[in-house]
Amino acid sequence: MDLLDAIRRRRTTNGPLLPDPVSEEHQRLLMEVASRAPSQLNSQPWRFVLVERRETIDAIADISGASMTEAMGNGTFFERYKPYFRFSRAEMERRRDGMLFDRLPAPLRPFTGQVFTSRGQKLMNAMRVPQTLGAENRRLVAGSPLLLAVLLDRSEYRPGELSSFYSVFSMGAAMENVWLTTTELGMGIQFVSFPMEVPGQWARIEALLHVPADLELMAVYRLGYLPEQDRRPAIDWTSAERKRPSQYVFRETCGTPQQGWDDVAAPDRR
Repeated sequence: MDLLDAIRRRRTTNGPLLPDPVSEEHQRLLMEVASRAPSQLNSQPWRFVLVERRETIDAIADISGASMTEAMGNGTFFERYKPYFRFSRAEMERRRDGMLFDRLPAPLRPFTGQVFTSRGQKLMNAMRVPQTLGAENRRLVAGSPLLLAVLLDRSEYRPGELSSFYSVFSMGAAMENVWLTTTELGMGIQFVSFPMEVPGQWARIEALLHVPADLELMAVYRLGYLPEQDRRPAIDWTSAERKRPSQYVFRETCGTPQQGWDDVAAPDRR
């Protein structure tokens, strides 16, 4: 697989992973590609923790599932992210960003038209939809053979200072290297984000991982090998998909803007 193919195939894994352990060879490769990312003045502000211990993975899964149940149940998730939901394919084609709502878990689909109303929230809670979604989230995280914790050195990550931007930017580059490499290896990867949505839950994960005071826990990902049927096929980049407008870039040449915005094609990048 060449680089462009990996970029075009890259996706977030929303489904289950195989239980097979991630080989030591592949773990080392993921850490190598992360360390080869660019960083300001070669500061390399990132630190990584690979978690295979079953008790720790299960504990983080419990926290993640409970966090999803709470965020879905009290409405904060929908209120925070409603600008990113799309309710029809026509809207998705017009906006070319966000998530098509019918791709979300099945228990939410009957509430598509009401999800942002108080009545819809009460209906979902009465039918225990948040609990169903939380249990599924817990199952997915617990079913992962490997978790990856990403941390930043606090001597570089100083919010409000320019070094903080540099360190976060560098971390993003390192994780993109990891993400593209999982595509090459037939692996899946997903951000375990819900503990960040609920006050106090992220601190529980920090305690589980014994994060030292000089480091800041920035993200946790679940990784593993994908079932064969879930691996992305090669993309025909000459197809009509390539020609669909997605984002728009205003181009400047020698300080003089060209006329209008150029279409930049990109498929759904979730």
